[in-house]
Amino acid sequence: MKQLRHFLTLFEYSAKDLIDLLVLADDLKARLKKGKEDHCLKGKTLAMIFEKSSTRTKVSFEVAMFQLGGHAVNITSTDSQLGRGETYEDTARVLSRYCQGIMMRTFSQVNLDKMAEASSVPVINGLTDLFHPVQVMADLQTILEVKKTLKGLKVTYVGDGNNLANTWINAAIVLGFDLNVSCPPGFKPAGALLNQFGKEHHNVQMVEDPIEAVKSTDVIYTDTWFSMGQKEDEKKRKTFAPYQVNREMLSHAASDVMVLHCLPAHRDEEITSEVLDGPHSYVWEEAENRLHMQKAILKTLMS
Repeated sequence: MKQLRHFLTLFEYSAKDLIDLLVLADDLKARLKKGKEDHCLKGKTLAMIFEKSSTRTKVSFEVAMFQLGGHAVNITSTDSQLGRGETYEDTARVLSRYCQGIMMRTFSQVNLDKMAEASSVPVINGLTDLFHPVQVMADLQTILEVKKTLKGLKVTYVGDGNNLANTWINAAIVLGFDLNVSCPPGFKPAGALLNQFGKEHHNVQMVEDPIEAVKSTDVIYTDTWFSMGQKEDEKKRKTFAPYQVNREMLSHAASDVMVLHCLPAHRDEEITSEVLDGPHSYVWEEAENRLHMQKAILKTLMS
């Protein structure tokens, strides 16, 4: 694939670019299982900036750098000058002098873009309120492991129209698989995203009724109803109750439907424990694939 400087959204990539990343992630996973080392990032350092807390993102990137022969430095806003008002641009300029890559997990996509604009090394989006591309790439890797192809595949996203919903729309537009997005009124994905891309891509559909949305679907994807930093309230819980991924919902999907969740899960809220721990769930394989996909992204951008 062509060398790309940053990994901010999937819109920066062609279908071939994304497929190449998926193939590389599979190859790196297979090599690891056979005990074969790939130290392509020996002597290189990734700065990891966390303005939002994390389990999977932090551990997967840190282990990925270690397995590729490199090193990761964990930076939070409370223990850096970002917490005292230093600009994102100035932080990027300094980190670019020390490190060969920057991964940032933050709230605003604008702040990530500021970091990327000023950085002279690759910047990776570890999550923003608008997009979560590293997660969806690991999700796609998991789907391909089970379904073997994206051609003719139907994916249904059920729940809050958040950064995951936006990124699934992004992925469907680039890769061309069918996507239904089912969210309650008032909680649909970003209007600008839909206005810009939805009318031109008939493979992406907004289907408000969750049962209608999952009919004959091959993959059901959900996420927590309350994103990090959002206040939880009973009114929203009641609004989202029909969108819970449970046994009844699965009965309307394909008999071999995959269920995915980016985690952490609020068990028996957006997804029942019965489904999360059941035979249709691939969430633990999905979580593992964060490691292999991070390695593919890091190797592509930093080696």
